[in-house]
Amino acid sequence: MPEGPYTVVIVDDHALFAQGLALLLESRAGETFQVAGSTTAGEEAVALVGRNRADVAVVDLALPPLGGVETIRRIKAAYPTTRVLALSGTEDLDLAAAALRAGADGYLAKSADPEVLVAPLLSVLAGVRVVRAELLDALLVSADRTADGLLDRLSERDVELWRLLARGLETSEIARPMLVSERTAKRMIASLLHKLGAANRIEAAALAGRAGLLD
Repeated sequence: MPEGPYTVVIVDDHALFAQGLALLLESRAGETFQVAGSTTAGEEAVALVGRNRADVAVVDLALPPLGGVETIRRIKAAYPTTRVLALSGTEDLDLAAAALRAGADGYLAKSADPEVLVAPLLSVLAGVRVVRAELLDALLVSADRTADGLLDRLSERDVELWRLLARGLETSEIARPMLVSERTAKRMIASLLHKLGAANRIEAAALAGRAGLLD
């Protein structure tokens, strides 16, 4: 991890919270973090990250109308090396999972003392995922149940496609053993991702591992 100061941007629909967090980071960890700016609109987040070449973005998941999850997805699509710490006022498992699937590098309850954010920000900058232990346990239990049930709902052909996808093969390499055209293979893959509830091939591969398809 390069030495600081690291550039931070804050995306939160409560301007006072954003100002308070900025003051906290600058007063407690000013040599490490430099807050370059904030916005209350998710639609402006990508431009804010790009304009300031942000190392990390702190994103509140309650961002009407775009939503924090979609905001995170757009940030990571445009700037994949920017780390994202998601904050939420609730501990909704589905929302937490969606934020992590969208590319969040960490997920914390917004009710936590703002002073505890310094260590998580350093962790995500170091490439470490940050999720509270009890929430991680709940997510893993939920994921295991999902993986177990998926196999029962998929056809043999779907499972074969899932195995090929999980091996990291390109679409053209998947099409040949499935005996279909590359265009058809693309449609089949898109359909499978929808059935799995996976945002992308990487997530599908992770699910395949939990379902025991890679053993």
